[in-house]
Amino acid sequence: MKRLQPVTAPIPIVAIVGRPNVGKSALFNRLVGKRIAIVEPTSGVTRDRLYGTAEWSGRSFMLVDTGGIETGVDDDVTALTRAQARIAIEEAQLILFVVDAQTGVMPSDTDVARLLRPRSDKVLLVANKVESPMTAANIYEFCSLGFGVPLEVSSIHGLQSGDLLDAIVARLPSVEPSGEEEEAGHIRLAIVGQPNVGKSSLVNALVGNERAVVASSPGTTRDATDTDVHVKGRQFTIIDTAGIRRHANRGTALEHYSTMRAIAAISRSDVALVAIDVLTGVKAQDKRIAGLAVDEGKGLVLFMNKTDLVNSESFDRQEATAIILKEFAFAPYAAVMFGSALTKKGLHRIWRTVALVADERRKHVSTAKLNQVVRDAFRSRPPAPFRGHALKCYYVTQADVAPPLFVFFVNDPRLIHFSYERYLENALRGAFGFAGAPIRLSFKPRVQQDKTDAETLIAAAAREGTA
Repeated sequence: MKRLQPVTAPIPIVAIVGRPNVGKSALFNRLVGKRIAIVEPTSGVTRDRLYGTAEWSGRSFMLVDTGGIETGVDDDVTALTRAQARIAIEEAQLILFVVDAQTGVMPSDTDVARLLRPRSDKVLLVANKVESPMTAANIYEFCSLGFGVPLEVSSIHGLQSGDLLDAIVARLPSVEPSGEEEEAGHIRLAIVGQPNVGKSSLVNALVGNERAVVASSPGTTRDATDTDVHVKGRQFTIIDTAGIRRHANRGTALEHYSTMRAIAAISRSDVALVAIDVLTGVKAQDKRIAGLAVDEGKGLVLFMNKTDLVNSESFDRQEATAIILKEFAFAPYAAVMFGSALTKKGLHRIWRTVALVADERRKHVSTAKLNQVVRDAFRSRPPAPFRGHALKCYYVTQADVAPPLFVFFVNDPRLIHFSYERYLENALRGAFGFAGAPIRLSFKPRVQQDKTDAETLIAAAAREGTA
């Protein structure tokens, strides 16, 4: 039987911490921007900029911008920011302690250093705003914070950002083979969602035992646990997110913690099932978590839980599905389900739906059929000219699966409009499905030497026939 890659490890989390106004957000944007230049981003995802995936030297990691840590201030916003920072410090594999090289060591820097000292082995000191030789000469005063000589950068100008990324990757935990291999068809399912939407109850109902302690208040589940389940000849691994810490028991801090837990679970999954409370409806945090799955190229299932508490006579599922997908406009392909973890109604469909989404995400389509569908799409609706030039597509190939990646070789990638890209995606979905699975479209210029390759590819595709 065909074997797949070893079980994946969670994506490392790198937290950016420091006092206000040291340039943490600029550094975040600079580092995430390195990834955006390499991997095309998914447009339309509605989520805040606290989280972003970066990629460097073949390693991916999740950046978390914690907001400025202020001391001596007791208002609610400051308290929540401090709570977020503590959560990030606990969960992160690496902490970027950012200081301002232009102002020198400030009392707030010393306070932050005191907060980080218990995890000093995970701290990388970064002196930002180093934009002149004079400023560079002053960075050694930050050695008094106890984390060695800082790495100097300028987030605004991008100076030394490559060196910083090298240092980050060097400090990330090494990736060691787990020794476990997965059978073809093995599906990793992450069950994620806001606190108190019934995730643990859902896991218990699916697994059929009380593996986790379930209570009505968030914070009862302590550790993340993977559970293997065999259903109708398919092996599933349920990746359950751990519960809420005591210091993350309010407002934004609670959401921040649940999002970080979702990051770890989603990064290891094939399909993310986002549990949503049907009574409260779709919230910003639900979109944020689903957006993480979209960004990571995972299959997406939206499970509306607690339907046992809804008046069945007045509840129109078709209408509700349309409303839900409108809320998740950045993922119109998502599979929507309704059910109750308490009564187990509708849960039997979860396995079938998750398996379908996972298989669609791994689907590879015939090159001949693919090019025929794209040719028909161009003929049916030719792209509008831009400045006297029209987009031409010479050929298309599927370059990858999980998620499916389609590379279009065109005359000029700059001529592709986002609306036409969406049109082409819809054409591919109409022809090949990909239910619940994201697909990626990449547009590359066809250089002259590609002509022979293209003719060879098309000839080979023709020989495929209907394969």
